[in-house]
Order: sequence, then structure tokens, then C-alpha cells
Amino acid sequence: MSVQQEKRQRRRRRQIQARNRSIASVAKRKGSVCQQLANSEGNRRRLYPGLNLPGSTYSILFGQTELKLLKRIGKNKNALSSLRTTYSNALDIWSHIHSLMPLRDAARAACISRAFRSFWHHYPNLIFTARGWGFTKKVDCILKNHSGIGIKSLRFESGVFYDAVASSQLDSWLQIAVTPSIEELTLRILFYSTNYSDSKYDEYNFPCSLLSDGRGSSIRHLCLSNCALHPTINLDLRNLTRLHLAFVHITGDELGCLLSNSYALERLELAYCYGIICVKIPCLLQRLSHLEVSECEMLQVIENKAPNLCSFRVKANHVQLLLCESLQMKSLFLCYPIALFYARAELPSYVPNLEALTVGSSHEMLDTPMLPSKLLHLKCLTISLTGAITSSPAYDYLSLVYFLDACPSLGTFVLDVSWERMGHVSVFEDSSQLRQMLKHHRHDHLQSVKITGFCSAKSLIELTRYVLDNTTALKYLTLDTTRGGYSCSTGEYNKCFHMGEYNKCVPMGKGMITEANRAVLAIETHIEQKVPSTTKLTVVKPCSRCHII
Repeated sequence: MSVQQEKRQRRRRRQIQARNRSIASVAKRKGSVCQQLANSEGNRRRLYPGLNLPGSTYSILFGQTELKLLKRIGKNKNALSSLRTTYSNALDIWSHIHSLMPLRDAARAACISRAFRSFWHHYPNLIFTARGWGFTKKVDCILKNHSGIGIKSLRFESGVFYDAVASSQLDSWLQIAVTPSIEELTLRILFYSTNYSDSKYDEYNFPCSLLSDGRGSSIRHLCLSNCALHPTINLDLRNLTRLHLAFVHITGDELGCLLSNSYALERLELAYCYGIICVKIPCLLQRLSHLEVSECEMLQVIENKAPNLCSFRVKANHVQLLLCESLQMKSLFLCYPIALFYARAELPSYVPNLEALTVGSSHEMLDTPMLPSKLLHLKCLTISLTGAITSSPAYDYLSLVYFLDACPSLGTFVLDVSWERMGHVSVFEDSSQLRQMLKHHRHDHLQSVKITGFCSAKSLIELTRYVLDNTTALKYLTLDTTRGGYSCSTGEYNKCFHMGEYNKCVPMGKGMITEANRAVLAIETHIEQKVPSTTKLTVVKPCSRCHII
């Protein structure tokens, strides 16, 4: 035998030995991994209970290299077919796990793994931002790659610049995205037009037909802004849990049509929807827990019949509230003219179990009434009477005592009377004796009181003295003579209001600074001596660095 033949035989033996070691290594790794997975299966189910994946999740995940080696064996076709099925199931599982990752984490995983890179091309949660040229082509390409696959979440976060030409393009995108598998749809549109007089540039008409015939049945979250929504048929939104409409042209009747089949709705948020005159919440919305209506300028009436509403926020110019008895209501925010009078007069009858109440009114004309009804469970009360003039000069701050008396469980009271020009009589201008309430009500649970925009108004001084005289557990009393926000007088310069290149306190006019100094003097004269040793008094004064006349 020649020397060359011997070399070839030795090389052949080394290759066979290396191959056998490789196959043995695969088998050994299979056994050890299977054993580890079997031992940790219970832990995996405990750590990831929300995934709800099939049992094959815990089987060994074969890679391409192992499959090539196993193919070389090729003697058992049934075993090979079973391995291929296992490998396919494993890919489906990893694809599902990849789809549950946040967008940034999913992108990072795709950068380090070929398998995840293939999943990335079909990632079901899409977020688009309109930045730079070529945006339309990029969206076209991405959505075409997802056609027929199924998108779970589509969000245009920063908006789409819209004109009449782009309407058909946007329709085509939604046609691809809105399928029976979509769960979240967010569409925020920014208008752009050079011909503002042409009505065709006014708004984008959202195609409601996309949400009919079962295509919208899987949607759980729908958020639309700067468009028109005119449903003429009952849309299939049986699984919708959250609906947010902002700057959407829709009427009250059309909103009712939208809500008629939304039995699973839990949150409804309406903002700047200028076509709504009346909002009617039907009793069939048994799961509705949060309702928010803000700045709908034509709104006149809000009628609620949803029995399980827990949180309600309304901010409007003038609105009539028709509330059924809501025993589940815990949190309420009201902001409109004379809201304070309404809150004291009507709320105890409709929301007897209320725990947190915020009332904002810029034109409170009538004093708070004294009534026998009470809010027995109210623990936090915030009242804001702000504006160019805090309220009518005839409004008596001391009448707020009647609101406090109606809340025997009150623990926190916050009052904001920030002003640009004080209209009330100063304690230094009225020499008559300070008033005291004839009938005293003890507030044994009140621990924290804060008044922002504190001034020298005589009735405000009287209210503060009443609080000190009739509380037994008061721990903190804060009197802020500025407009609130961060102040240099607290020593927190790094938190001051940022203006240009300098850190400054919230700006105050000369008249406001003068009145704030008078308020400090009123505190020293009429309040400090009444503060007990168990109460910490904090007085926020005008800043010596920023508030100089």
C-alpha cells in the first residue's frame, strides 16, 4: 500500500470519528437538556403563567445543525418526521414569545439571532412615526409584508400628515391592518394643506365599514384623533374595553350607535369632540368603570346610567349632569362654572360612597350652602378657584366650612386660590373683628391642609383659623403665598421653573408680589399664634432672588 493511500485512510478514519463524536454530543445534550426541562417545567409554568403555551414548549428545541446531523442517520423516517414536527412547533412557540416582547426588545433580539430576525419581519405589533421623506413607501413595504399574517397592534404615534390625496393611501393601510385578529388600533392624524379654504382638507373620514362584519370583533383598544367618525350601522365591537376619541367629529347619536354593542367597554374618554351635544351612557355598559369628558365645547348634557362607574372626570364650559345613583363611584373630578355649588348641593344624593373629589370653578358666584346631606366616606377634597380673579369678590371663603362639615372622614384638604388680581377685602382694610362659626364641628380625621395662592383676604384668614380651632389631628399646614410650583425659597434651586438659560421661580407680577408679602404679614399676625405644637406650619414666601419688585 502506498504512502498516499495510508494517509487517505487515516484522514477518513479521523472524519468518521469526529462525526460520531458530534452525534454522540447531540444525543447527550438532548438527554441533559430534556432532563433539565423536565425538572424545571413546574418552575416555567409558575414564572410565565400568562403565556398559556402548549406542553411542547418544554421539549428540546432543535437547531439546524442538529437536524442536518440527524438527517445523515436517515434510517428511521418516522422519527425524522416527528423531529421536524417538534422543530416546527418550537418555532411557533418562539415566534409567539417574540411577539410578546416590547418593540425595542424585539428589535434587539432580531439583531443577535437569525431565528428572531425572521420573526421580526412578521412582528405583529407595529408603531409608525411620521418622520422624514419616504415614510409612505416604508409603511407600504412593511404592511405588505404583514398582509395575510395578522397584525395585533397598529399605532401611528406621532401622526400621519394628512391631505385629500393621502386619504386613499390611509384607507389601504387600514384595509390591510384591520383584520379579525387585530386588538389595538391607534390613529393620530396631523393635518397639512396649502389650501385651507377647501373643505375637502378639513378631516379624514374613518371608514366605519372596517369595523363591521366581524372585522372589529377582536379590537380591545381603539384610539382615534383628528378625524370624522360617522357610524351609520351597529359596529361589531363586542370585545372593546377602551375607547379614546380626541378632536373627532362625531354626534351624540353616532356615539350612541358606537356604544350600543360595546358591552365589554371599561374606559371611555372623549376630548374636544365638537359635534357632541348630549352624552348618554346606557345601562347596558355594566363593565364601564371610567368616564372622562373634556372640552367638548357644544356639550350641554351628560346622562349616565352605567351602574358600576367608579371614576368620572368632566371638564366643560357649561354642562348639566344627570347622574343615577352610583354606589360604586369612588373618584370624581368636576371642572366647570359653579361646579362647587353643584357638588355640595347634589353629590351626596348621587354618589354617597365617594372617597376622592376634585372641584374646579373659575366663576363661583354663590357661597357654599349649608345643607344636612353629607359625604360620609370622602377622604380627599381638592378645590380650585383660579382665574384672573379667583372668584366673585362677594364669594365668602369662610362658607367652605359647610363643605368641610359635610365630610366627617376627611383626611386631606387642598385649596387653590391662585390669582392674578385679588378682588376680596383684605384683612388690613377691614378693621372689624374676625368672625367665628357659632356651631363648631370637630374634624378628628383631618391631618393635612394646603392652601396655594394664599392672600390677605379676610374670609380666607377666617377659614384658616377655623381649621386650626376645630381639628384635633392636624399634622401639616402649608400656606403658599406664590402661585405654586417650585420656589427658590425652599432651597431647591435645581427644581425651579426653567426659563431660557436660567432657573427661575414661577413668574409673578408686581401686584401679586406685593399681595404675597401682605399675606406673609397676615400669617404672622393672625395665624401663627394659633398653630399648636403638634402641627408643622410651612409658609412659602416670594423668592428673594426671582420675585423682586
